[in-house]
Amino acid sequence: MTFKEQDSRKKSFIRKIFAMGERNGKREFKGSFESTGKGLESISDLELDSAFLGSTDSLMSRDQEEVQSFRVFVATWNVGGKSPHTNLNLNDFIKNDDSADIYIFGFQEIVPLNAGNVLVIEDNEPAARWLSLINQSLNNPINGCSRGPKPATGFSGSKFFPKPSLKSISKTFRTVSRRKLKSCNCTPLELERKRSKDFWFRCQPSHVSKDGISSEEDEEEDPSVFDISEISIPESGNEMKYGLIASKQMVGIFVTIWMRKELVPYVSHLRIASTSRGIMGCLGNKGCISVSMLFHQTSFCFICSHLASGEKEGDELRRNLDVIEILKNTQFPKICRTPDGRMPEKILGHKRIIWLGDLNYRIALSYLETRRLMEANHWDELLNKDQLKIERDAGRVFYGWKEGTIYFAPTYKYYYNSDTYAGDSKKSKKKRRTPAWCDRILWHGDGIQQLYYIRGESQFSDHRPVCATFLVDVTVVEGGAKKKMPGSNMKVGAEEILSTNSRYYYR
Repeated sequence: MTFKEQDSRKKSFIRKIFAMGERNGKREFKGSFESTGKGLESISDLELDSAFLGSTDSLMSRDQEEVQSFRVFVATWNVGGKSPHTNLNLNDFIKNDDSADIYIFGFQEIVPLNAGNVLVIEDNEPAARWLSLINQSLNNPINGCSRGPKPATGFSGSKFFPKPSLKSISKTFRTVSRRKLKSCNCTPLELERKRSKDFWFRCQPSHVSKDGISSEEDEEEDPSVFDISEISIPESGNEMKYGLIASKQMVGIFVTIWMRKELVPYVSHLRIASTSRGIMGCLGNKGCISVSMLFHQTSFCFICSHLASGEKEGDELRRNLDVIEILKNTQFPKICRTPDGRMPEKILGHKRIIWLGDLNYRIALSYLETRRLMEANHWDELLNKDQLKIERDAGRVFYGWKEGTIYFAPTYKYYYNSDTYAGDSKKSKKKRRTPAWCDRILWHGDGIQQLYYIRGESQFSDHRPVCATFLVDVTVVEGGAKKKMPGSNMKVGAEEILSTNSRYYYR
């Protein structure tokens, strides 16, 4: 029997099922055809294919979808190779007012970029400390009770908490179920359809177990496909409000994503890819970590990067090349299709993209000229000499990307524990660096509205942290988690940003 004959017999069998449904007075198979006014025998093969193969939403009609807005908080910080201490307060720039649904934190230089960390084995203890501090800030319980490691003695001689691995401390912020979803979290019904001979959009067997879920006891963590956290069901008022979705380190680059616990079930197809752009173009002291995921029915990609350093003329071209190579070479594992097609394998294939990090673009002026413009508050003139703006305007890098207007002072380079730019004092000028907006947040795609773009004032590092909050449109299937955002139509004007950040200006 030929393939065409087999296909014809199967479609004939499907028509009989429709007919049986009509005779029994059932309507579950009829809805998508009633509006056409056609009889069952006149239904085309194309309509049958569309009904049974065109969606992974159990025959979900497209008119049952709606667009909702969610708040996304993004922060990037180059911490200068220093581990956080117990007195470091992240609330200075997190601004945790229960308004954000998703938090993305990107760090650079969480460890010193020495040969040991780059060539031998990276130190993940600082990343574990950052996770604990973020948890304490986001889940800040009233009575001081918090899930996760508590300060303790014995950590490299400091009173912080016991020496954990990044993997073990990440589990601390996941659910008690001890199960993890990998690259696909399709329902059993969808997986059965994916395994049928007529369904060619299959999940990769290496990433999906028989029921689509694998337990932590059964498998080791796959570095290319990170596990998704499931948040424990709250039993009291002291339970977590936000749970860990993903965390990944590559030498000094560290990215971690947190989300409201009630939204976690709507995250799927989570994948992580690392791209090295450091020494010889292949080591991890520079490069990026990219996180791809599906939230409801909308694909997201977050890129945390640390690009080539240097303020000599022409160094900006090396940074341009880093961006081009990251976009070209970042490849996510292939996985099953979604209702809108196969999950993107490249960064630019995603619907909503946010790029954060120490991009290292400098100001194309001398140190003395830069300081003169800063002291005179000539910010427009200074921004016109920003290398990233120059390169974007010329179409050489980040073509089609957007960035909010900068209303804050350059974030680099400061003396540690000081508000003084390195080079301003009468001390040795060996470490003098021209002030620059090295730390940036950009985005790509429609349905993204930036609400604010500011910097924090922590003196912990030689960089200042930079933060942004976005209102992001997400396609949600009707019947899913509906969250009406009180500020969904809120717009923040330049005057408001200027007034709230006047301390960043020189007078």
